[in-house]
Amino acid sequence: MNIPKLIASVSQGRISQSRKFFLNFISPLLAIFGFFLSCGIVVHFRGQDALEFYRIILLSGFASFDDFGYVLFNATPLVFTGLAVAIGYKSGLFNIGCEGQLYIAAFAAAWIGMHLNLPAFLLVPLCIGSAMIAGAAWGAVPGFLKARYGAHEVINTIMMNFIAFALMNYLVTAVYQEPGQMIPQTPQIHETARIPRLASLTPILPQSNPLNVSFLIACGCVVFCYIFLTYTRWGYELRLVGNAQDVASYGGINPRTVTVWVMGLSGAIAGLAGVAEVMGYRHRFLDSFSSGWGFTGIAVALLGRNNPFGILAAAVLFGLLNKVALDIDILLGIPRGLFFAGQGMLIIWLVCIEGISRKKNGS
Repeated sequence: MNIPKLIASVSQGRISQSRKFFLNFISPLLAIFGFFLSCGIVVHFRGQDALEFYRIILLSGFASFDDFGYVLFNATPLVFTGLAVAIGYKSGLFNIGCEGQLYIAAFAAAWIGMHLNLPAFLLVPLCIGSAMIAGAAWGAVPGFLKARYGAHEVINTIMMNFIAFALMNYLVTAVYQEPGQMIPQTPQIHETARIPRLASLTPILPQSNPLNVSFLIACGCVVFCYIFLTYTRWGYELRLVGNAQDVASYGGINPRTVTVWVMGLSGAIAGLAGVAEVMGYRHRFLDSFSSGWGFTGIAVALLGRNNPFGILAAAVLFGLLNKVALDIDILLGIPRGLFFAGQGMLIIWLVCIEGISRKKNGS
């Protein structure tokens, strides 16, 4: 037995495990700390009290169940889009089309909810299913183009976003706009197509709080994605194609087939963000309703290290920041746009910390 080699391999394994722990847990925490530290420094140089800034952040998100409900409400669509991005990334694909996919899905749910008047136990699953199918179909198109012609999914998904925006704008303004309204929106969906607010299920939230059952769906989706990626054959195939496509091909896995269904699955999950908007909040399709959830989902997936539970935590953080932005604008006079722009510091800090870690480890 070669004792020195054995010791070296064990030591290398320990280094790899410690590096993995650092990248997955410590580096996101350091990035968050660096972000809030940077914000405090900027506030100080603006001539304002940094401690008051931090106090407002805590009060804004955690002063009451109502405040925290708004944080979770803001986080809900980001959970879906973050998971959608992570599913694609695990297989070596970069889905930047979540924004278009959730728009298509939202309209599909609204269309079914407007035109069918069925009992809730039939109509709600039908609306959700139609939205997921629409999102999956919109996501599978760039997947097919990638698999069949080698067209890069980044370019395809970006272009599909523009098509989705233009198509939805036409349908809402020229075909399905609510009569007598200047706002580009459809009529409301039927009562039986709506999913309830959590305030109707628990007394701890006021009736005005918009948090709804779609958050519970998001939590269920997190658990599903974790089990799917970790314990199923399809999850194994997905990860193997992403890590070693040649090995996957040698093992009898068709990377082209995986590319198509992974992009479809990613689009279906992104489509659930549209379900949360139409069925749980506005009860109609409103043109340009998203505040960039599909693109923010990329940052959420990156900060969450493409781990479903990490994505849930990152989405809650971004949900807190979205709520805080309004409060600091009102109370401290810090423009919301400036604070939103500062959120990019989270990713910058994370990338810098990871770069330093890789350099120290010689990789």
